[in-house]
Amino acid sequence: MKYATLFSLLAMASLPAWSDELPATGTPETETIAMQRIDTPIYNAADSEFGNSDLSNNETFMKNKPADGRRLDEWTKVSKPSMKFGGYIIGKYAWEDRNAMETSQDGFNLRLVRLYVSGEVFRDFKYRLQLEVNGTPHIKDATLEWVHWKEFSIKAGQFKRAFTFENPYNPFDVGVGDYSQVVKKLAGFDDHINSSSKKYETKSNGGRDLGLQFQGDLFPSRRDGHPFLHYQLGFYNGQGINTWDVDKKKDIIGTLQFNPVKNLAIGIFGWKGTVGVKDEFGIRSTHRNRLAVGAKYESDWTFRSEYARSWGYKLDDYTWNEAAGDYTVKEQALAHGKEADAFYATLGIPCAPWLKAYLKYDMYRQYANADHMNSIYSAALNFKFTKNLYFQAQYNFVDTKKATATGDSHSNYNQLWALMYVRF
Repeated sequence: MKYATLFSLLAMASLPAWSDELPATGTPETETIAMQRIDTPIYNAADSEFGNSDLSNNETFMKNKPADGRRLDEWTKVSKPSMKFGGYIIGKYAWEDRNAMETSQDGFNLRLVRLYVSGEVFRDFKYRLQLEVNGTPHIKDATLEWVHWKEFSIKAGQFKRAFTFENPYNPFDVGVGDYSQVVKKLAGFDDHINSSSKKYETKSNGGRDLGLQFQGDLFPSRRDGHPFLHYQLGFYNGQGINTWDVDKKKDIIGTLQFNPVKNLAIGIFGWKGTVGVKDEFGIRSTHRNRLAVGAKYESDWTFRSEYARSWGYKLDDYTWNEAAGDYTVKEQALAHGKEADAFYATLGIPCAPWLKAYLKYDMYRQYANADHMNSIYSAALNFKFTKNLYFQAQYNFVDTKKATATGDSHSNYNQLWALMYVRF
């Protein structure tokens, strides 16, 4: 017996170095894991190779050194970039009963033709690039987003502003043939800052800007997993797409959205910012301070309604004051005031698995009073054959009212639209 014990001790002494401790008890699986050889060298926190600076595990990894027991090639093996191509086409036929000098929509048109590529570039990083190729080709979206946690993610690049529920919607999901005036005038399509003769922020912006955004979903429901609270906070140039910041003042836009039950959201949105333009005297800028509230329910039935208000003059409401050496507001603009508002309500009614009807009221007041109001009453039928192909027929009654020096100018007209939606 004593010789057997001696031979056992000699055999153990001849084994290579293993981990310091073995579990006293356990399954064969746990014992195997505990006895793995440690080949990864240990680096001091202050490594002379990197200037004796303190290095985090991530910094060590980025220097192609072992970190957390893994080498660079091991990380890339489990995070191979992915790529998905797609696009969509929206074709439109429009008719109006205004004369040719007044009409803006008549005949056949390609409303949108877009191509996009998206995917994962490294572990928790997702990217998206979207191009609009009809008209003058240009970049719509270009983003990189870190999505490690649902509770907190970071997006950088060019993307939709976090203002109103409807602005981030894809055109396929709006339900009717165009966005509401809340979005078009107060979220940065054909924006309220424009004058009737000059467009500073046009529909090509599509409610987008360049910036950085933080967002997340909090307090998931135990019943169905939907989050009770969604938040977004973004910092933007304030100038629209593909443009540097002119006045060096960043816009701040944020939202809190409460979801008491699945598919129902109640939100409040805030926007504090400026937009500027250079002219022969310097930089002329105006405030874009805005607030919106709304609610939406998206399921078989659809209900969406929002009200937004803006405080800030149009860019052309300012004129250069030589005596003051600065821009001042024109007297006519002072008389009108600096407030504007808009409201819409959309109802979607499921009629059949392939058919959904929409009714919508849409209103915009450029001076927040009844003397300057544009109202649109719409009815649409969506014939959906698949999620990637459907046709839409829509009727609009447009009622405009504008106060002028010689009295009120009031007009109304009818529109008929037929649209084709194809996604691939």
